[in-house]
Amino acid sequence: MKLLRVGPAGAERPALLDQGGVLRDLSALVDDVDGRLLSDASALARVRAAAAAGVLPALDATGMRVGAPVGRIGKVVCIGLNYHDHAREAGARTPAEPVVFLKAADTVVGPHDTVLVPRGSRKTDWEVELAVVIGRTARYVGSAEEGIAHVAGYAVAHDVSEREFQIERGGTWDKGKNCETFNPLGPWLVTADEVGDPQALGLRLWVNGELKQDGNTGEQIFPVGEVVRYVSQFMTLHPGDVINTGTPAGVAMGRPEPRPYLRAGDVVELEVDGLGRQRQELKDA
Repeated sequence: MKLLRVGPAGAERPALLDQGGVLRDLSALVDDVDGRLLSDASALARVRAAAAAGVLPALDATGMRVGAPVGRIGKVVCIGLNYHDHAREAGARTPAEPVVFLKAADTVVGPHDTVLVPRGSRKTDWEVELAVVIGRTARYVGSAEEGIAHVAGYAVAHDVSEREFQIERGGTWDKGKNCETFNPLGPWLVTADEVGDPQALGLRLWVNGELKQDGNTGEQIFPVGEVVRYVSQFMTLHPGDVINTGTPAGVAMGRPEPRPYLRAGDVVELEVDGLGRQRQELKDA
């Protein structure tokens, strides 16, 4: 299923995109697309049955804002340097263990919302990523195979980063990762059964129409199941939590000087196979 949330920010309604590309209203069946829904097998079954029966009312999508496909996110866990080619372009050794950092849940915005260039920024950068959405509480998961079983679905994420704040201003990466609007998510949450192998998905990103990133999740150093297993050793993952699983090569930081960092007026478009496409215009904060 392709689940999404549409409407004004803070007042989104749950919806489903059916196989014919028609947007269907879920608000009579569920309150939201969130951890409560994703962990409730019976509620998901009711949604599937209603979709199959063709009884869900259609929504007019004309001019309708698409929000992040998951509401009430508890936390966003991110994995750094998780592609072999990205580690090389960053001049870093292949990590022996996943590099873990957090983004605040309030960095998450809709897939077509404006991205704000922070005040004082000189090095705002792009990163297309596969996002994993948790569907079952994960605590001390025993294997990568068990890790995959805790995944409700997948989405496109844009892990926007300010490299000077991240790397040159001391401390951890948090300052360069948690700026306002720095995690567009969506357009859809595609359930795991519809995605198939998460290690066989192409990822692409364009800036002002120029292809900058063109990778595949098969190049991840730590695949999805292992990431879930590993993270669960250090923190409990709850239904509705999101994991951004890293970006392939092609970011601005990895390019020769003068590096083409993002500026107000730039347009970024990104996609992951089967998970939809995002588009953001950048503006000054």
